This record gives sequence, C-alpha cells and structure tokens, in this order.
Amino acid sequence: METLSTNMAHGGTQGVHRHASTVTGTDMTFSVYVPPHADGAKLPVLWYLSGLTCTHANVTEKGEYRAACAEHGVIFIAPDTSPRGDDVPDTDGYDFGKGAGFYVDATEEPWATNYRMRSYIEEELPALIAAQFPAADLTRQSITGHSMGGHGALTIALRNPDRFASVSAFAPIASPLACPWGEKALGGYLGSADKAAWRRYDACALIADGARLPELLVDQGDADQFLVEQLKPELLEAACREAGIDLTLRMQPGYDHSYYFISTFLADHVAWHAERLNT
Repeated sequence: METLSTNMAHGGTQGVHRHASTVTGTDMTFSVYVPPHADGAKLPVLWYLSGLTCTHANVTEKGEYRAACAEHGVIFIAPDTSPRGDDVPDTDGYDFGKGAGFYVDATEEPWATNYRMRSYIEEELPALIAAQFPAADLTRQSITGHSMGGHGALTIALRNPDRFASVSAFAPIASPLACPWGEKALGGYLGSADKAAWRRYDACALIADGARLPELLVDQGDADQFLVEQLKPELLEAACREAGIDLTLRMQPGYDHSYYFISTFLADHVAWHAERLNT
C-alpha cells in the first residue's frame, strides 16, 4: 500500500492510499479517516460506497463526516467506484464503465477481467484494511452509500447479513431490475441470457428471495431529479413491509441528489451507525 496524502482533521488523520489490486488487476485508490484514539485502541469501521461518476474523492472532500467520526470514534473508509487505468475497458456514457462499476462481479467480456467490484469490496479491501490499519476493528462494521453506492451498500449487506451491525443509504437505486440505470449495468456486466443472476444485485429481489436485515435507514430528497425514473424508494418500502424489515425512510423536503444533500445528513448517519456499532 502506498500513502498518497495525509492531513490532520478534527484531531485524526485523513489519508488517501493506493494499492495494486489482484481482484481488479489495476491500481485502486481509497480514503480512510482514522479519528483520534488512544494507543492500542480498536475502533469500529463505517464503509461508504459512492455513486455514478464518483471516486473516493467526492465524499472525502464534500461529505462533512469527520467531526462526527471524531466525536463517535468511527473509522470512515471510502473506496473507488470502479477499476481505473488506460487498459481498462470503458464506454462514452457516464452510467456504464469507469466510475460505474455497480458493485458487481462482471461475467461478460470485456468487463469480466477488471470489473469485479463486489469481490473487491467484500473481500480484498477489508483484508487490506485489517493488515494495514491496526486500529480498525473489523468485528464491528457498518455500511452506507449514495445512489449506485446505496444499491451497493444494501445488496452487500443483504448478502452478508452477519457482517454489518447496521446499514443505511442515501437515495439508493432501490431496484436495478426496475430502472434504466440498472438494466443497462446488469445487462452489460452480467449479460441478458440469465436474468436470474441479476437478482443477486437487487435489494428488493434479495429481500423477496429471503434475505433479511433487522433494520434500514434511508434518506431521500423529494426534489431528487432521479427519484421517479431511477431510484423508486417505494419499491424498497414495499419489499421491507412485506418481509417485516424495519425501514426508516425519511423523505427530505427540498433536497436533490447532490452532496449538498449528503453532507447535510451524513453526520446523522455516522451517529446512527455508531450507536449500533458500540452496543
């Protein structure tokens, strides 16, 4: 692991790091905020998965989470959203290819070699964090994310229900099976021949197929330009109601899809997760 930068913030250290990923076959960059702590202390971890077009930098620079993480003693980790590099296949659109890995393991060529963000987030990066950050207590993890990253947080948690103490999301893509972003991404990465394979990457489908979490917190702006066509929180609400999952869906008046929205409520999510991580 190579450390690209470190900056002190709220008594802790905001770092940006890079490593050679064997999963994606590329260099991958991620950020980690480690709050102030006593020598030898072990701190819980909150993962944040970003949305379309983003890198680790968007939430790192705009998220306004560090004061809350310092107050509650939570490590905050922000990975990239896709593999990067000149040899990595890409398209011209913003919603497929680089910056749009959708947290899946692609099976279709030419994407299958590099676009393995599910394995990267579920396996490789946690192992690297455990090896390189001695303060990180990976027996206490929570996860959140925005938009495509909200989809990633929900599906990763539903597939790994014993790993995370709590799960939340900001404006998540509730059902990729039922929106244009999801149809394009899952069709491209997984192919259209076996749409049953898509269900592993759809929160509503996973819940319908028996996956369970004790509770979810979702914030959604009611002025979000993608609300009706792409995000469809009502589908997640219906799936959770049918399954008996305790969903707190907070429709936030006047907020859009931007980091103005996320930065307003991210500290609240940090506190919500910290309460569950520390009990």
